[in-house]
Amino acid sequence: MAIYRIAIGWPREASHPAAIRAAFSEFFSMLIFVFAGQGSGMAYSKLTNSGPATPAGLIVASLSHAFGLFVAVSVGANISGGHVNPAVTFGAFLGGNITLLRSILYWIAQLLGSVVACILLNCATGGMETSAFSLSNGVSVWNALVFEIVMTFGLVYTVYATAIDPKRGNVGIVAPIAIGCVVGANILVGGAFDGASMNPAVSFGPALVSWSWTHHWVYWVGPFMGSAIAAILYDNIFIGDDGHEPLSNSDF
Repeated sequence: MAIYRIAIGWPREASHPAAIRAAFSEFFSMLIFVFAGQGSGMAYSKLTNSGPATPAGLIVASLSHAFGLFVAVSVGANISGGHVNPAVTFGAFLGGNITLLRSILYWIAQLLGSVVACILLNCATGGMETSAFSLSNGVSVWNALVFEIVMTFGLVYTVYATAIDPKRGNVGIVAPIAIGCVVGANILVGGAFDGASMNPAVSFGPALVSWSWTHHWVYWVGPFMGSAIAAILYDNIFIGDDGHEPLSNSDF
């Protein structure tokens, strides 16, 4: 990673129309994604009378998140890049693809989108609780941290390969579905252990609305570490200095 490619941005960026539109796009994309993902879990809980977790429930969670993320990335791709994840935004920032100031706008919008989605779910379901992410029995915080690092690495690596890499060519067309699929696949792997978040905003909304913060730090540190590793490796090995153009004023 070349340090010179990391851009802070200009103060006027916070009020630039393009940046504001992008932030709103991230807000609505996150709302769509969390409403679908969390909502499917709540629907499954209602249908099973809050019964224990089952393999069928894990498959439902995987499919709903994969489909929801596919749509959320697609509708935001042409406006904000369709990050729909603070960890993805962090990875893009480390690769010099987005400024720090715009990253902060995205993070605020993503967190708000998740919170609003959970509040809407709570209201629409007559007060059902949006369950915060938690560790399963026998799973330590270090086990969960490894899960979140590796799963988010796979997610951000996929984002770089299909959506960010300037050499992606026609592969960029399938970026949203590839990103949705890797999240769905990772939920099948890690869902039974720590819920398979890979997304700090997705964890933050339910935690805030239900006010449950046990081991919440895992769902921030793990995804940000996995994102950083994926971004630095992909950027240095497969993109390199020749594949980058400096951020222009139009990017601020």
